[in-house]
Amino acid sequence: MDLDDDACYRAFATRDARFDGRIFSGVRTTGIYCRPVCPARLPKRENMRFFRSAAAAQAAGFRPCLRCRPETSPDLGSWRGTSNTVSRALALIETGALDAGDVEALADRLGVGERQLRRLFRQHLGASPIAVAQTRRVLLAKQLLHETRLPMAEVALAAGFGSVRRFNETFQQLFGRPPSTLRRLGGAEIAAGEGGAVTIRLPYRPPYDWEAMLAFLAARAIPGVETVVSGRYSRTLAIGEDRGVVSVEPGDGDHLRVTLRFRKVQAWPAVLTRVRRVFDLAADPEAITAHLAEDPFLAPLVAARPGLRAPGAWDGFELAVRAVLGQQITVGAARALAGKLAEAHGEPLEDEAANRLGLTRFFPRPERLAQVDVESLPMPRARGRALANLAAAAAVDPDLFGARRSLDEAVAALRALPGIGEWTAQYIAMRALREPDAFPHADLGLLRALEGPDGVRPTPAELLARAEAWRPWRAYAASHLWAADPKAPTEKTPKEKAHVPQAA
Repeated sequence: MDLDDDACYRAFATRDARFDGRIFSGVRTTGIYCRPVCPARLPKRENMRFFRSAAAAQAAGFRPCLRCRPETSPDLGSWRGTSNTVSRALALIETGALDAGDVEALADRLGVGERQLRRLFRQHLGASPIAVAQTRRVLLAKQLLHETRLPMAEVALAAGFGSVRRFNETFQQLFGRPPSTLRRLGGAEIAAGEGGAVTIRLPYRPPYDWEAMLAFLAARAIPGVETVVSGRYSRTLAIGEDRGVVSVEPGDGDHLRVTLRFRKVQAWPAVLTRVRRVFDLAADPEAITAHLAEDPFLAPLVAARPGLRAPGAWDGFELAVRAVLGQQITVGAARALAGKLAEAHGEPLEDEAANRLGLTRFFPRPERLAQVDVESLPMPRARGRALANLAAAAAVDPDLFGARRSLDEAVAALRALPGIGEWTAQYIAMRALREPDAFPHADLGLLRALEGPDGVRPTPAELLARAEAWRPWRAYAASHLWAADPKAPTEKTPKEKAHVPQAA
């Protein structure tokens, strides 16, 4: 967004929550940067500077406010629809691309030059890629200090700092005090391995349709791997060599409560990144709704569900397997089949508390499924071979389902895999790669949702042409159409070439 200083000042003067997460203000006299909703007294206009992101404010020498806590503001993808390169770069940064690599390597993965990537970040976020990564670490650490009783060493590791010394130096430099002075919770420190679980709040921009999100995930929850009980979603998750359980439920405000049970705190940033992506916490529902409402058919749908999100995926390989399993069978049948696969080939979970919730297995790793005898799989041989080949490809290339240079390139790369057609590739791009413009136009549910009073449905080509007006938010249009489909997700899909057109 363009920063008009007068408009920004009015937003702060009125504490306009619509701009929370969109702009930040640095106060020259205090050296602090704040959110528009900060309860502190409004500074004089001449003492305020405005920034597009927390990283930009921090790079300019301002430190986070202790009252409005910028780390709890919505993490909005305001660049989406403007710079897909920046969006994909941020997705890679969230997964630790700059923890083990440099900006040049990041730019190379995105197919752009290092100077161009830095220029795009300055243009759209007002900060460099390194500054964005550093700010994310600092704000996560600050949140853990406020909301947990973890020892300082574990806070440092959980936030992605390479050492406790670097952690202390960064906070001393930024806040002029050691990190321990920012801690608000009293009592003895509790290590992650001792306490067993830590709960963290992840904010979002309201409204948020939690019921719709939970219903979507519940209908596809893999037995033994995922559960939905009393409005709470839980699942097993493997992050590298670490294993654990994550649970997500609505909080008492505009945030989700995420409970982690992982012994290695170093896994937490990756887990929290996946939670944000699965539950689509970076979406800007106001902008998306306004755009889709321009279509007369979509207008009543988005008005009925203004907080609907586009569900993501925990793991690209897992989602691809689910999509292949779901070809030409119902969503429920695919769910049961995935459960049998996990029971037979997934690593068992030895955790009594999790077992009582029905969580007993981790989803099989690619290396394991690549070795499975195709004849032993309870599915047609052709589909079994496709599954085995997919697992072998994922075992060789861990980044097989990582961010690509463009949506078209991602779909082309996925379609090159055995058993993956256009629909499956678009579905994977939509959920696993978080491409907001991905659109599985041959999906039965989408075609059915646009069925006319005469019972005539559009062809996939006609739907694709109509969806041009929905760019760059076609994935959200698909979510609204699926939510409006009275027969989803139980109806059996038709047999169409080698791939199933319905959300698996």
